[in-house]
Amino acid sequence: MKNLLALMALTFFSFSPVFSQEALMPGQLTSSNPKAKKIYEEGKRYYNAHQDKRAEECLVKALKVDENFMEPHVILAVLCQEQDRLPEAVEHLRKAIQIAPRLYVENYFTLADLEFELTDFDNAKLHYTQFLKFDRINPDSREEAEFKLKCLDFSVAARKNSKNVIFSNMGGAVNSAQNEYFPSITADERYFLYTRRLPCSDCMSGGQEDLFIAKADQKGVWSESHVVAELASKGNEGAPSISADGNYMFITMSQEMGGGYMGGLAQGFGSCDIFYTQKINGRWAKPVNLGTRINSAMWESQPSFSSDGKTLYFVRGTPQRNGTVKGIDIYYSVVGDDGKFSQAERLSSVINTKREEQSVFIHPDNQTLYFASDGHVGLGGSDIFMSKKNADGSWAEPVNLGFPINSSRDENSLLVSPSGKLAYFASDREGGMGGLDLYQFEVPQDMKPEKITYVKGKVYNATSKQPLEASFELIDLETQKLVTRSYSQANGEFLVTLNSNKNYLVNVSKDGFLFYSDNFSLKEVVADFNKPYQLDIPLQPIAIDVAVELKNIFFDVDKWDLKPESKVELEKLVSFLNKNPSLKIELGGHTDNTGDKKANLTLSSNRAKAVNDYLVTTGKIKAERLTFKGYGDTKPKVPNDTPENKAKNRRTEFKIVAK
Repeated sequence: MKNLLALMALTFFSFSPVFSQEALMPGQLTSSNPKAKKIYEEGKRYYNAHQDKRAEECLVKALKVDENFMEPHVILAVLCQEQDRLPEAVEHLRKAIQIAPRLYVENYFTLADLEFELTDFDNAKLHYTQFLKFDRINPDSREEAEFKLKCLDFSVAARKNSKNVIFSNMGGAVNSAQNEYFPSITADERYFLYTRRLPCSDCMSGGQEDLFIAKADQKGVWSESHVVAELASKGNEGAPSISADGNYMFITMSQEMGGGYMGGLAQGFGSCDIFYTQKINGRWAKPVNLGTRINSAMWESQPSFSSDGKTLYFVRGTPQRNGTVKGIDIYYSVVGDDGKFSQAERLSSVINTKREEQSVFIHPDNQTLYFASDGHVGLGGSDIFMSKKNADGSWAEPVNLGFPINSSRDENSLLVSPSGKLAYFASDREGGMGGLDLYQFEVPQDMKPEKITYVKGKVYNATSKQPLEASFELIDLETQKLVTRSYSQANGEFLVTLNSNKNYLVNVSKDGFLFYSDNFSLKEVVADFNKPYQLDIPLQPIAIDVAVELKNIFFDVDKWDLKPESKVELEKLVSFLNKNPSLKIELGGHTDNTGDKKANLTLSSNRAKAVNDYLVTTGKIKAERLTFKGYGDTKPKVPNDTPENKAKNRRTEFKIVAK
């Protein structure tokens, strides 16, 4: 609609050879009344000068002079649409078509679009169909009308199968008379971040984006939100993606007032870039630009970082002179073993279309992607879709979330809580507090992500009990694939999200300490976000005669062949020895007291030797740094009085014998 007048100037003449009985000469209007034409030209001048009220008065006056004057109806339709007076815009276009049914055929297409948005599906279908019957129409417009007809049929079917969803405004603690959008939430669902657009008299765009944060109490009630002061500036900061533990965050920052990013405090590559910031001593540090592998001279925004710490999803588009952005697609970048992001790549055509995709959100399950698109068949405008990751890592065909989550208007900014219970999104629907508000609703079963829980713990010095910053890895015990790699904070605490119903291996390491390994199961754990799975980890300082149990070394019963799932643990031991080249260790095998003592001694010795041989042959650790010994059942950790205790006594250890 905003380009309707420009289109009229181009298409009046391009269609004239086909519709010669209604063709006009260049500059000719449908009215022959001089007074009506003069008033109309005056109205056009007011419109071009953005004096909409005066423009409308003149155009209405021109129609009173000549009621069969088509052009004033078209401009009035544009004005009404710009002011969200859609029913009036429809009436003006219908009158324009009635006056000159074959002169300007784009009127049919524009009218059908408005009727679609107003859910007048029968008339919309009629006018799209009439538009397509004309010859020599613009190929792009033809393709668009055919696509809209598919969306119209889908919309009718979706409304017949409406989901039972009730939307709830998040209230005055979060929303205001301004626009609120792009939410993010921590894994424990206690902290909620989002973007608010504030009035700004000296900003080029007339507004300024800042980050706001609210905290939920034990009953889930949000406190009054407040601006994140250390990240606020005269520029724009928004679209946060916060980590599970709330200690690091990716945000979007853009230039305003020619003053650069954050008033010149941060370097940017384009009109809008993605930055990283970390919370230190309770305050967010100065944001750091992610560099040219992510950012470019284009427009990058709306980051969503996977909970396993491996993949950043975001959108990229081309900024226009009028301040809009076109050609928006979803991109991704993977963190390599060196800790650096790979060169960003466009997601496949399964997700991206020839039109626009944005508002990307990867759920903490790392399997479910939500995004907005106007290029997949939907209910009209931009709809929200969901795609699940296939076993080979590719994305499945996106699924429209249906009605009433989607409608004939634009929907975006969807966030699904880690628990999968609630979803949050931005909407300008009636009954809000002003502009875009944030709403929530219970997630229908068919759009839920995979079931996850979160693990909370603390890393500390086993001797002094002091908290430690340390790196840790969590690995799927069955697939042996890395699930997440992260760090504990200065206070030793960490929080990560994990898929339920799986067994995990955990490895923790820090310079100057023996590495820690263990395994745990979430298969029987109920995902209760008020009671996270607790995992406290003591690290032993490197010292002579200190022993470490290798809890993820596995053998079959009465055998000493290393099972394949032992490899991750063995490689961690290789890495530890390479980082500490002066250390010498003894590998010790232990059994319970079941069976013959001599056989147990032999079994334990052979198991220790199997680890020794792996380190020498595969890990290329010098043999003189290693010894091995079987202890049989002579050094039990606990009494051999229960099956559980016997299992604890069957173990492989390594002990520091020289530094």
